[in-house]
Amino acid sequence: MLGDKNAIATIAVHDVEVAKKFYGGKLGLQLVSDEMGNATYKTGNTTMLVYKSDYAGTNKATSATWLVDDVEGLVKTLKAKGVVFEHYDFPGMTRNGDVHLAGKYKLAWFIDPDGNIHHLFQG
Repeated sequence: MLGDKNAIATIAVHDVEVAKKFYGGKLGLQLVSDEMGNATYKTGNTTMLVYKSDYAGTNKATSATWLVDDVEGLVKTLKAKGVVFEHYDFPGMTRNGDVHLAGKYKLAWFIDPDGNIHHLFQG
């Protein structure tokens, strides 16, 4: 049924204009549509919809995950642009700066201006 269909991340924000500065400016996502108060970005082979919602930032779990080749390099680049990284104490995981280590996996989490949690994963 849905196994051969693409899914997109949908991120609720309080102010789409502020979010556009973060997602386009700091994260470097390409804006592909800016219609009806929503912003749609290209990310890899899919898209991400950023939309206004009174419930923005209320999700306390990860909103989107990016599969990346170099977590450390990306963390350094994003930090230089002012992106704030989160630190978590998960069982079996250690941390080197902002990068969490779990065996061969490297992970990092950051938040957007509304408090939405985003994840970088290198496996």
